[in-house]
Amino acid sequence: MAKNHQKIIKDLDELSIATIRSLCIDAINKSKSGHPGMCLSAAPIIYSLYKDFLNSNPQDSKWINRDRFVLSAGHGSMLLYSILHLSGYKVSMSDIMKFRQLHSITPGHPEIGVTDGVDASSGPLGQGIAQAVGMAIAETKLRALYGEDIYNHYTYCLCGDGCLEEGISQEAITFAGLNKLNKLILLYDRNNVTLDGPLAQSSEEDVIRRFEASGWNVITVYNGNNYKKVKKAIAKAKKSKDKPTLVIFKTVIGLGSKNEGTCKVHGSPLGEEDGRNAKLSYGFDYPEFTVSSEVYEHIRNAIKERVNPLYQAYNDKVQESDKYIEAVQLSDNNLEAYLDEITLDEGIFKTDSTRNTSGKILNAYHEALPTLVGGSADVAGSVKTALKNGENWTIKTPNGTNFNWGIREFFMSSAANGMLLHGGLRTYVGTFLVFSDYCKAAIRMSALQELPAIYLFSHDSIAVGEDGPTHQPIEQLAALRSIPNVNVFRPCDAREVEASYKLALESSKTPSAIILSRQDLKLVNQENVYAQVKKGAYIVANEKNKLSFVLIASGSEVELALKVRDNLEAQGYGIRVVSMPCTRLFDSQPAAYQTKVLGNEYTKRAVLEMASPFGLHKYAKYVLGISSFGLSAKAEDVIEEYGFTPEAMTMTILNLIRGR
Repeated sequence: MAKNHQKIIKDLDELSIATIRSLCIDAINKSKSGHPGMCLSAAPIIYSLYKDFLNSNPQDSKWINRDRFVLSAGHGSMLLYSILHLSGYKVSMSDIMKFRQLHSITPGHPEIGVTDGVDASSGPLGQGIAQAVGMAIAETKLRALYGEDIYNHYTYCLCGDGCLEEGISQEAITFAGLNKLNKLILLYDRNNVTLDGPLAQSSEEDVIRRFEASGWNVITVYNGNNYKKVKKAIAKAKKSKDKPTLVIFKTVIGLGSKNEGTCKVHGSPLGEEDGRNAKLSYGFDYPEFTVSSEVYEHIRNAIKERVNPLYQAYNDKVQESDKYIEAVQLSDNNLEAYLDEITLDEGIFKTDSTRNTSGKILNAYHEALPTLVGGSADVAGSVKTALKNGENWTIKTPNGTNFNWGIREFFMSSAANGMLLHGGLRTYVGTFLVFSDYCKAAIRMSALQELPAIYLFSHDSIAVGEDGPTHQPIEQLAALRSIPNVNVFRPCDAREVEASYKLALESSKTPSAIILSRQDLKLVNQENVYAQVKKGAYIVANEKNKLSFVLIASGSEVELALKVRDNLEAQGYGIRVVSMPCTRLFDSQPAAYQTKVLGNEYTKRAVLEMASPFGLHKYAKYVLGISSFGLSAKAEDVIEEYGFTPEAMTMTILNLIRGR
């Protein structure tokens, strides 16, 4: 139980830590919502990190060589907002008092682009660790590319017990240890409590051996409330030469509360009485939202004295450098200035699987864009993500551009988010479309954080064949299309693949998923169709006779629709075929354009797609899709079974035209 008498504060360090804790208590109480537990247990950790170690300039929070910090346990956001305010970032006391309120810059979980000084959105536990690993990877790659004078910094991440229970954390930990990311430091607030109760009811693992087995240094601080020991441990972690470092801080959740050490203090405000008693236990006896001038001066002066000389020396050294100018230009992930100079070999545009075409285009862009990097989840040969002139990235070959992520789709996608958050690199990752489910939570974070991630998903339909229903995607297209701020491209031929890539690389705030076929697709378009694909859908073949019906399709089904059109036109019907490679881009077009493409009559349209019909009835009365799982057989047999042959589909459409 907490002691309800006032402690005597000895020095400015204790007063500063007490101030952080008190701000957290007050803001959460005022909001009547939040997570005080970690804010109180981890206050000495965040205080020491920002005051003593983090090389980041509050006056230039986008400095490309700053140390990065990720609060993986994003529910402790008030802890971050408090130190950002005290350090001099653009987070005012008014912002602190609006914690968790509508349109405030202090939302319930940290959001990049909303709050000054926040390097990553976080909250879905475990992803923050993976994003931090991605940032550390980016630092090694960019340091090799531009030199230590331009990129040379640390990446810190603060996590809790819950982060380390999520499976993605082990994927990230293994990869970081394998690649000896020694400038990655994971700060672990081990308070042994989760939302539902003691950690012991769900985990009693030996964390030290877990990390050591994965190639990490481990430092343990048995009293995480002791500022001097916290500071000493972080200083020691920075000395690692060949391993990432975990620093375990044993703490008490909700320190000072009557419910300290229990799950009751994890996610509920302390309230006025308990909050006041907790503050007294820290020696803090001031009105709500009080910060003394001494604390402001103490923290901000310490940061200025430590960071400003480094920042000035850095600028003096690099500001005239051509490499620095290029690094700054590319730091916001915008490639538009480079793309117009790239011309693709016309030999690429022929009948081929779109995964093969994708591989050729990817390699062509790699030759022109030295910051384009990526890889796949152990399926590079199948998804065609390997860069032929690209060396494998490892800690020994940090200039490499091929990443071997292993069978870790979730981590791969989240780490790529971290690389994009860092800035300076453009990433792509690849796997089979059916396994996009493993990536989904990270894709959502790509979209939420407005990161131009590129996802390459091959084996896009039941045409996968013998591998059967476990590998034949049905609902994945609908699920990907449902995520806000994601462009899902399903190109019908090599020309649409080209357009999809250009649009994906032009984007600086929207992720793209490019859906690719395993089977060969004929070249439908003889000319560049970038302008058409940019509108999401376009007429690929007009009716010759009076319009009877409109067929809408994507990917391999466009070729099918064209064959059906030929069959029905020969019988005197007027059939229009529309290729719809990106529904989201089409939805953003003016109504007049949509009507021009689809025609006026909703009842005379059908969508053909070998996938779930979910969400496609907005375009047509009839959606000819698949509402069951696939089958294991030769591709042509599976396709015939589901009626996606020219003969069967012609009869289906003919019956619709005749009203049967």
